[in-house]
Amino acid sequence: MTESKQALICVIDDDDAVRESVTMLLATVGVAACGYRDCQAFLKDEAARAADAMILDVRLPGINGLEFHEKFAERIGDMPVIFISGHGDIPMAVRAMRQGALDFLQKPFAEQTLIDRVNQAIALAAQRREKRSEVAAVQSLLDQLTPREREVLDYMVQGHSSKVIANALDISARTIEQHRARIMEKMQVGSVAELVHALTLAGEARHP
Repeated sequence: MTESKQALICVIDDDDAVRESVTMLLATVGVAACGYRDCQAFLKDEAARAADAMILDVRLPGINGLEFHEKFAERIGDMPVIFISGHGDIPMAVRAMRQGALDFLQKPFAEQTLIDRVNQAIALAAQRREKRSEVAAVQSLLDQLTPREREVLDYMVQGHSSKVIANALDISARTIEQHRARIMEKMQVGSVAELVHALTLAGEARHP
């Protein structure tokens, strides 16, 4: 089994002491961290795009953490975010969770609690990367299909027989069978059930 790459966490907090302590804490469990005083510094750092997760303070100079998380969702992507705050309240925590945050921790937080959440975030990031890879693989196979094969595919995943598809597309059932065989070969599946599973994974499934 090959060793996985070291996880990287972005820590955005205007308190130098907090950034340094979090960075040092994560280092003790083999997790690398890059620190930023504000959101703009994070946005300017292209290397931050490779991070597994983010620890984000709510109160920051300029745009605050909650606003940043909401307005720059595309830039953050599906990176798991752990909010931290020394001035949090229930409405603030609720808003963070509704925006998709992994957790909202009140300062001062227990070191083990943060470590546990970071490990959870790293695992979630790995799952999301694997899902993106699987979706990309299916999409690559779909791109090999001809326009006619895509038409036949749509009927296939809805459970229609070759005869029904032939009538709908005004071509012979034999030709449909040939299309079906090529589709199965190109999509690297052995059954329609496997085909539907692959398309569902890629968000391409059609339902009757």
